[in-house]
Amino acid sequence: MKFASIQIDGRPRWGLVHGEALRLVPAGAPWPDLRAALAAAALGEAAELARREPALPLAGLDFAPVIPAPGKILCVGINYLPHIREMGRGVPDFPVLFVRFPDSFTGHGHDLVRPAASTEYDYEGELAIVMGRSARHVTAARALDHVAGYTCLMDGSARDWQRHTSQFTAGKNFPRSGSMGPWLVTTDEIPDPAALTLATRLNGELMQQAPVADLCFDVPHIVEYCSRFSQLEPGDIISTGTPGGVGFARTPPRWLTPGDTIEVEISGIGILRNGVVAE
Repeated sequence: MKFASIQIDGRPRWGLVHGEALRLVPAGAPWPDLRAALAAAALGEAAELARREPALPLAGLDFAPVIPAPGKILCVGINYLPHIREMGRGVPDFPVLFVRFPDSFTGHGHDLVRPAASTEYDYEGELAIVMGRSARHVTAARALDHVAGYTCLMDGSARDWQRHTSQFTAGKNFPRSGSMGPWLVTTDEIPDPAALTLATRLNGELMQQAPVADLCFDVPHIVEYCSRFSQLEPGDIISTGTPGGVGFARTPPRWLTPGDTIEVEISGIGILRNGVVAE
């Protein structure tokens, strides 16, 4: 199943994606958003209600981030071996983590905002995990039982601010510098995330491409590690890292500039597409 979060006349709605259409979960349903339905383990029930509703064409919908207000957004850095090399790092002993704030993301089809304070705004295409069940001290062997599904994520990074200190927070949290979407694809359609392939295109030019199997720390081990120090809850997001080919590592560097279009495509999920504007 696929689920998307949108806005209609400024009001949040969500629904079931089928083909090129979206069928809204009725406004009177007991789950005001996708995060609430995940917490209630009610995706199947919500989908049945949505299938009775009129179909809205996907084209022209006002997409929000898949989970508009997640409780936690945890991100794994330098997690593909080619990216580890191009960043000049050694292979880490543990996942390298940072956090992003919800307002640092926008939805599919919306413009990303290049920060006025940065001259080094970079792209990072990533696979993101959406948690479906609470998880604390889960093992890697059981980790996927707690995952609801997956989505595409563009981890926009202000590299100059990222290098201010050893912590990445400042460079990763400018408002609307990242994006997430276009929808959640549930694990019944993606039983093995390692089988997916990720590609990032800038103005149609392929910049990144890698199988998710190239992750240094795979999805089960990421969930296991995060659940050891944090209580993961339904709707929490964990981004898994980016492949090699980022703009920072190119000669000359390829920074995102106003007028650009950036696409993150993951097989089995779809394409997250955003333009870029100046702050």
